Amino acid sequence: MDDWREHVWRSVPEGAEPERFAARRAFLLGHIGPGDRVLDLGCGDGAFAVAIAGAGATVTMADVAREAVRRARARLPEAEAVVLEEGAPLPFAEDAFDVVWAGETLEHVADVTGLLAEVRRVLRWGGTLVATTPWHARLVAGTDRHFDPRADHLRFFSARTLREVVADAGFADVDVRAAGLRGRYLRLASR
Repeated sequence: MDDWREHVWRSVPEGAEPERFAARRAFLLGHIGPGDRVLDLGCGDGAFAVAIAGAGATVTMADVAREAVRRARARLPEAEAVVLEEGAPLPFAEDAFDVVWAGETLEHVADVTGLLAEVRRVLRWGGTLVATTPWHARLVAGTDRHFDPRADHLRFFSARTLREVVADAGFADVDVRAAGLRGRYLRLASR
């Protein structure tokens, strides 16, 4: 899996703007404040980490792809950056973060339940998980392209399945809603 993740990142042009960046950044920034400790889980090249730091929060960037973390470090060298081992416990203390941001991350994870249990562990009591995932309706126009087996998505969430997996991980106040073009679900949950 490691080589595959690295291959995906080598194929992404340096400096490419994340999909729907402005809308997702605005959503994220609406849930953090100055002084918050934020884990950017699945940080990619650090584009969101820069916004988090710019809002006065302390950000820790983490990703399973070494190339992603290399790019994130180059973009925000003063922030902590961690290469994660896929499927292993997160290398952070219990209650280490006020907010965990998982922007377009959960759909790439084989063990979503295990990862969410770890997210819950590293969030302080009352902390917040903020996430975005692609929307998957019951009937999707362009299904062949959408579910292309060469894509890097391992999971496909509907509003119901996303709500259930997050609630099953022990999160309270789970809020799943469609937003913007293509109806992506934006999700907010508290530990």
